[in-house]
Amino acid sequence: MKKTQQEKLQARQINPPNGLLYGCLMQIVKLLNRQIHTAFHFKADPRQDSGPYVIISNHASRVDYQFTGPACYPRKLNFVVGYNEFMRFPICLILKWAQAIPKKNFTPDLYCMRQMRRVIQQGGCLCLMPEGMSSITGMAQPVMIGTGKFLKMLGVPVYYTKVSGGYLTYTKHCLDRRVGRVEVTVDRMFTAEELKDLPAQAVEDTMNRLLAHDDYIWNREAQVAFGGKGQMAKNLDTLLYLCPKCGALHQMECCGNQMRCTACGNTVEVDEKYNLRPVGSESQCPELISDWVLLERKKAEEDIKDPAFTYSGHVRVGMLPAYKTLRGEHTSEICGEGQLSLDRSGLHFDGTVKGRPYAFHLTTDQVPTFGMCTDISRFYTFVDGEFIEFYPEGRDVLRWDHLTEEMHRINGGKWQNTPYRHCK
Repeated sequence: MKKTQQEKLQARQINPPNGLLYGCLMQIVKLLNRQIHTAFHFKADPRQDSGPYVIISNHASRVDYQFTGPACYPRKLNFVVGYNEFMRFPICLILKWAQAIPKKNFTPDLYCMRQMRRVIQQGGCLCLMPEGMSSITGMAQPVMIGTGKFLKMLGVPVYYTKVSGGYLTYTKHCLDRRVGRVEVTVDRMFTAEELKDLPAQAVEDTMNRLLAHDDYIWNREAQVAFGGKGQMAKNLDTLLYLCPKCGALHQMECCGNQMRCTACGNTVEVDEKYNLRPVGSESQCPELISDWVLLERKKAEEDIKDPAFTYSGHVRVGMLPAYKTLRGEHTSEICGEGQLSLDRSGLHFDGTVKGRPYAFHLTTDQVPTFGMCTDISRFYTFVDGEFIEFYPEGRDVLRWDHLTEEMHRINGGKWQNTPYRHCK
């Protein structure tokens, strides 16, 4: 019987990547970094470490291999990459050639853990992004629970990169590349001896503190201009969905460098340094885009304090094809539709998939957050180990994400927010 794509992935045994092929890829990456004006600053140099190690990073953008691979080269890295990316052509070929390790994000994945241990045992080096997904908002998320315990189990030195400007170059709301400047600071986070002595929680606390970052706070001081070609507000309403003046939801409209609330007329301009400016004496806005996002999270936090609060909407459903790869910008195949809802008990779906009735329920422990493959137009999770993607009718993906995370947290979930927003 023909094997599915998933069965083929699960059968692979990962080894350190081929030196010649990896070297060619790094030359391409270095060229890309020159194009976007990337500078590396070494406080500790993993290139001088001859043994196995792990390098981690704040997950600034969807192309963070550009900022971690060169920091270690000529040491070769096995990158841990979202499982769904292995179903997209042609990137799936590059990932397999590079011996990347697939990871089902935000759900237990024993195959991934075994392959990471295998690489370390062979003397190789791992690169992973412990936030689990590239930044949605320009701010770092807390590292996933269990990362500290896993690093202690590996027992090798841990280095890290702090990427500044990566999100502003490759935002989550707009897929255009905006050239400005990217700075990458490289340092050591733990020696093997320090990892052995520290409790797992202390390891995660240190990771959250050192990886904490906000690209908008960074650029408030750096004031780097990023080339937006007169479209700095493009799709920004998917990120900034709450009017800071009247509180209306999903009423912001974008045109060029401006956003306008259709409910009250509040108008805000964004320049190429991502500075916000109210247009007209009656308009108002927060200082930073990330401040605006925090207003939205505060709204979600207040809403879900009501035990009876529910949020629902009609969605189309996408799944990964069993035997073929996806092409272009596609991240799943639409195969159903139905009603998605969220309340204190968790996430519910009731509809049809592939022409048959389909329903599921996930507790808030099972779904602490969502993944987003490319931009803020759809979101995914895993149900019984299977990838499932939701395409809502409205532009409310981030609202779904905020509410889901805060539901998890108010129910006492382990993946809580951290007190850190920006650490140098």
